[in-house]
Amino acid sequence: MNESIYKRLLRLIKPYWRQLTGSTFAALFYVAFNSASIWFTASLLNSILGNFQEFITEHEAFRNAADLSLNQQIKFWTNEFILRDTAFETLRVLSMVIVLVFVLKNLSLYIKNILLTHVQYNFITELRNSLYKKYLSLSLSFFNKQKSGELTSIIITDVNNMRRAFTIGFQRAFVEPLNIIAFLILLFIINVQLALIAILIVPITGIAITAIGRSVRRKSRRIAAKIADITNINTETLNSIRIVKAFTTENYENKRFQRETLKFFKLILRRARLRLLAVPLTEIIGVCVAVVLIIIGGRKVLVDQSMTSEDFLRFILVLFSALAPIRLLSNVNMEIQTGMASAERVFRKLDSKSDIFIHPNAYHLDSFNNTIEFKKVSFTYNNEVDTILTDVSFTIKKGKVVALVGESGAGKSTIADLVPRFYDVKNGAILIDGHDLREVSTKSLRNLMGIVTQETILFNDTIRANIAYGLPEVDDSDVFSAAKTANAYDFILEQPDGFDTIIGDKGVRLSGGQRQRLAIARAVLDNPPILILDEATSSLDTRSEKLVQEALERLMNDRTVLVIAHRLSTIQKADKIIVLEKGRITESGTHKNLLDKSGLYKRLYEYQFNK
Repeated sequence: MNESIYKRLLRLIKPYWRQLTGSTFAALFYVAFNSASIWFTASLLNSILGNFQEFITEHEAFRNAADLSLNQQIKFWTNEFILRDTAFETLRVLSMVIVLVFVLKNLSLYIKNILLTHVQYNFITELRNSLYKKYLSLSLSFFNKQKSGELTSIIITDVNNMRRAFTIGFQRAFVEPLNIIAFLILLFIINVQLALIAILIVPITGIAITAIGRSVRRKSRRIAAKIADITNINTETLNSIRIVKAFTTENYENKRFQRETLKFFKLILRRARLRLLAVPLTEIIGVCVAVVLIIIGGRKVLVDQSMTSEDFLRFILVLFSALAPIRLLSNVNMEIQTGMASAERVFRKLDSKSDIFIHPNAYHLDSFNNTIEFKKVSFTYNNEVDTILTDVSFTIKKGKVVALVGESGAGKSTIADLVPRFYDVKNGAILIDGHDLREVSTKSLRNLMGIVTQETILFNDTIRANIAYGLPEVDDSDVFSAAKTANAYDFILEQPDGFDTIIGDKGVRLSGGQRQRLAIARAVLDNPPILILDEATSSLDTRSEKLVQEALERLMNDRTVLVIAHRLSTIQKADKIIVLEKGRITESGTHKNLLDKSGLYKRLYEYQFNK
């Protein structure tokens, strides 16, 4: 990250400057009314406890004095505002003024908070949307290197930590220092000597809080990473719950999860020890300084009589009122450091680069007319040493069925991923109608393709929504027709709510064959000119395979098809069969031609059919 985190955060909240400006003015009013409330409360106590006649005499002396200190001037104008003919009338007016000041103070507080709340929730919503959009824009290689639980943790936990840091940072880091400054000004107005001693609280606590904050930030980074580990284990286990049950590994998974939560507990306890130390440490320092001031101030009132009891009372009230924002401020740095640790993780993901280069003037494909051509294509995953494909060259003509055959790890699925440009080739080129895929718009390219894989991906939604996925406006008649073509219509009607039946995560409430037929129905409805079938029938029983194979044959009609299959019975009618071995093409031809060559294809065929 070349730009500082603080600058990036400021840029993110810049669109909300109007609400922040309003919140700032409300905060200033709050600070002013908060200080006034302390001043008038001291006047109220003095009015109740003091002698009213002395109060009148002092006021007249101020009126007639040629030169008044700032403290005396404020006291004069306060008394001028509240003073009435009798002590009770004065008390009544002062009480009403205090109520008004507290109402205005809390109204300002509410306006400040509601405007800030609007900003913070807009801020995290936009940030989550940006992260989610970023995730979807990245290539498959990014997700191969990441844990899904960590990505979930960042978009939920880390963004929320940033919200807390922003909220507390503005509400306290901005407002509480203003409160402290206002109280310090009042303290200096009342008595300069005592105020100079009082300000010792600020640097002493500041040094302690800063030291603690650095350690908190380091621990917050480790805690955020550990939360991601816990989320990942939870997600992984729940997604694989069938395997966990089948292998009776509940105890193993429990222990694995408990190990991570124990590490998390230890980390968060260490951070809590530091964070919880800040408030009592601040308060102890504040009280120690306050006690010293009480002793010195008490001497000025009782022995030297160089300070009035009213001024001393007001000074003590303001001093102890100043301790509250200082105490609140002690936790601000901890929250900000936690938020900054999360911001580092969030911005690191936002800065992730896709392996798929988006050409600024990408060619838009409206249709597929001629050929898909592989020209000396070589490929490795994530710059690994082992090459997956080496000098692969072949052509798929429009309307033809081309099958890829080979043992596991030969590179068949990699070829299937390169055609829709889930990855970019490292060497060589793939051309579609003469255009290099790297110079073609990925959206227009993938709109020409339908993909049916062995691992059927369905969503926890209705059957109708899964068939019509990616198509915002589809007539029911088209959905029904696609279901019939895919041999899915009958079993759908048998479901509790027909096409409106919710099928659960990954279609867990359906059988493997039913899920596969829904995937085929989705491809039928999309009606792509190019079809990629990646081992679409390899995990099905005989009856389901027959139904799916019938559906696939209907789907393949009048389309350009790239088929990957372990079961050679499904590709015998292919126009061309390409045999891969360790990332290289070793044979190609029709089923009959390859059987005559006595190569790898013939050996695979004889092995499968026991010949």
